[in-house]
Amino acid sequence: MDNDIYELIKMTYGVSDEALRLAEECERDVRPVFDEIDRVRDFNQLKVLLAMQKNGLQERHFNFATGYGYSDIGRDVLDRIYADAFGCEDALVRSQFISGTHTLSVTLFGLLRPGDTVVSVTGKPYDTLEEVLGIRGEAGDGSLRDFGIRYAQVDLLEDGSPDYEGIAAAVKGAKLAIMQRSRGYSSRDAISVETLGRIAAVVRESSPDTVTMCDNCYGEFVDTVEPVNAGVDIMAGSLIKNPGGGLALTGGYIAGRAELVRKCANRLTAPGLGKHVGSSLGTPRNMIQGFYMAPHIVAESLKGAVFTARLLDRMGFDTSPAYDAKRSDIVQTVTFGDPEKLSAFCRMIQKAAPVDSDAVPVADDMPGYEAKVIMAAGNFVQGASIELSADGPMIPPYRAFMQGGLTYFNIKLGAILASDALAKL
Repeated sequence: MDNDIYELIKMTYGVSDEALRLAEECERDVRPVFDEIDRVRDFNQLKVLLAMQKNGLQERHFNFATGYGYSDIGRDVLDRIYADAFGCEDALVRSQFISGTHTLSVTLFGLLRPGDTVVSVTGKPYDTLEEVLGIRGEAGDGSLRDFGIRYAQVDLLEDGSPDYEGIAAAVKGAKLAIMQRSRGYSSRDAISVETLGRIAAVVRESSPDTVTMCDNCYGEFVDTVEPVNAGVDIMAGSLIKNPGGGLALTGGYIAGRAELVRKCANRLTAPGLGKHVGSSLGTPRNMIQGFYMAPHIVAESLKGAVFTARLLDRMGFDTSPAYDAKRSDIVQTVTFGDPEKLSAFCRMIQKAAPVDSDAVPVADDMPGYEAKVIMAAGNFVQGASIELSADGPMIPPYRAFMQGGLTYFNIKLGAILASDALAKL
């Protein structure tokens, strides 16, 4: 670490010499891993650039459309850019999606009908989807269960791998098989694109008419391929995560087979209207520029996660993934086994943030979550987990889930402050 930076961090934050020396050692350890991250970044940057050039992106696409949004050229070119960059038939990219959960909910309601069965083939889904599916929450609130849609689940095996035999049996006659790429609030690893493709192949062989869907949140641009390239029929995610590149102010995307995207568009707007309406209100500029920046920003996030994993591992904490493991999402977990250590970690991540750095995170109830959650997020865009953030449920084993970071240095600073605070407890 540059001596000037060393002294400035020490003077500003009171970090110990020991913490800074350990950080220097860890940064040397992770440099070879960064080379592979850069290779993936460059490949994905080229994919995005070619998609923009192929579709003739021009300044006029950034104009402000209003009203019904008929012939909204910015909105329409954004759909085509996503579809081409992701290598699929069609995409629906809209600022009207308010979150990843909303985008996934639209996908589920768009594809499922009363009497259908949806099977979660990678175990329990993310907490905020439980009430959408109707496996938690009050009857009559509008869940899929209220509409007569049945839910089934195939848990992962003890080693965290998919139960292919169980999946093949459970999906027979089902309308939809949903898989979750990222770990959510669980201890399992994120699922690789290769494995997602194998799950899709098992589903297709056992039940050819069953649609395969992937919750791709936190996974975009971590690899050179996406789930739809491996055989998954449709995927969805949030623009305030990876593909928004830190510039999208809100939004989500659905991408995959054209007939499935069309059904989801009808759910978002109305049957017969689909993708043809919905004014973009000037949002394409940030959404397109964010998508352009996304491969680079995801790479910065991954480098920060790798550094954090090495640093906290050297301090004796259980980190997952390991710093040199192959990754399939941007999430880094650290298990503390102690609520005060989890709180201290989140406080230091908040302290390193560019926004609300003087705020002190405390555990509280959050909409869609069953347990109290502590969240650190000093972000330019509220809730944007492509920006540096960390959170975790206040229940054993007191595990932090860190994600995002627009710059590697800012993530590194947060990890250094956290390591120093933890050492002083």
